[in-house]
Amino acid sequence: MTGRPTALVTGASRGIGFAIAHRLAEAGYDLIVCARRAGTVADAGRRLASTGARVHAEQVDLAAEEDVRRLIEVCQERCDRLDVLVLGAGIGTAGPIEEVPLRRFDKVFAVNVRAPYALVQALLPLLRKGAAANPGRGAKIVALASITGIYPSPGLAAYGASKAALGALCRSVNAEASASGVSATVISPGYVDTDMTEGVRDEVDPATMISTSDIAELAMSVTRLSVNAVVPELVVTRPGGQLHRA
Repeated sequence: MTGRPTALVTGASRGIGFAIAHRLAEAGYDLIVCARRAGTVADAGRRLASTGARVHAEQVDLAAEEDVRRLIEVCQERCDRLDVLVLGAGIGTAGPIEEVPLRRFDKVFAVNVRAPYALVQALLPLLRKGAAANPGRGAKIVALASITGIYPSPGLAAYGASKAALGALCRSVNAEASASGVSATVISPGYVDTDMTEGVRDEVDPATMISTSDIAELAMSVTRLSVNAVVPELVVTRPGGQLHRA
């Protein structure tokens, strides 16, 4: 993948990740996309390629260290630069603090924090090359977190802690790399109308949830900012009395 801008999008087979990947493809980016299920990521790759983008789809389980290493190697082999890194993959867990098993806590942190850290660490050289190729805009990292990483929600302590850590990672990227043109933005929404929120639809009307297109629009706006505009965090709430809740 050379010449055109390139983006890596994790969790790109559905939901917010696919919405962002589709917008990037329409904007002229070539893509590397990944997701945990081989069939769904292959289907997503075909749909994204129909826009005219060059797309490489990779089945990756971000909880598996060997899969994370393989994804890094794919990027290093296929890309001479990276312009956008979208950290879209994530898993959730629910339950009171005293009931969530530590093994589940560890898996949430493996996917939501450790894998993003490993990707940022390994791909910063490619992102710096992307920033050098476009000094006016730089290179962007967009991480999808949750409002529960800012405002606590009962039963979501492990998930919220992982998303708070993801936000801290983005702020550290800005402290260390924004001077060389690589900046990071964490987007922290309330409930978005995706598969991940199916379990709360008896309590929260999907019609009141944030849309995937809303989040994709925000992500794309970040990619269009100048190198001098660093946006550490975007918090997106639902209307009404839920402003500080998911």
